[in-house]
Amino acid sequence: MTKEWIRQRKKDPYYRKAKSEGYRSRATYKIKQMDERVRLLKKGYRVLDLGVSPGGWSQYARERVGETGLVVAVDIIPMPSLEGVTFIRGDIEHPSVREKILECSTEYDIVMSDISPSLSGNRTLDRGRSLGLAWSVMDLSLSVLKKRGNVVVKLFQGDEVGELKKEFSKYFWRVENHKPLSSLKKSIEIYLIFRGFYGCQED
Repeated sequence: MTKEWIRQRKKDPYYRKAKSEGYRSRATYKIKQMDERVRLLKKGYRVLDLGVSPGGWSQYARERVGETGLVVAVDIIPMPSLEGVTFIRGDIEHPSVREKILECSTEYDIVMSDISPSLSGNRTLDRGRSLGLAWSVMDLSLSVLKKRGNVVVKLFQGDEVGELKKEFSKYFWRVENHKPLSSLKKSIEIYLIFRGFYGCQED
């Protein structure tokens, strides 16, 4: 991180807002704004949060689901402990990690993913990596979601968005594109919200 990056970050209104309201990151407001728009989280929900570190999304989710809910957070990067949140360190594509996720709950009301690839500076390459991660998130979601459950997944804008929507929309009642106000203007990230999981039908 350069001194200029740090200076710009400190000027960012959502960075300051997160500091003043006790959230771990400005990214908290991305899920908060999407939740306020389409009501993704409710009391008692079981939440699977992927790419969680440092924990802003899980922190907000815990507030929304309450004591009767469950928040399971997964990341390859360590996350400082968060009260009421179960953290699993590992890669979501690894079978042992998927087993641990299902040990916490056999089904979830919502899967949320803010996973981003390590950026190379090559937009074509970064979009491809983002698509691969989003594909893994959706594949996992189909195996852990309860019927009528929802998914929020991040990927980078481009033709890849249409590819993912086309492949997975058949499993859901509705699919929407979202770009939260708290996303940086220069960012190419976009979120897809898949709502109303039908379940996977046998051929």
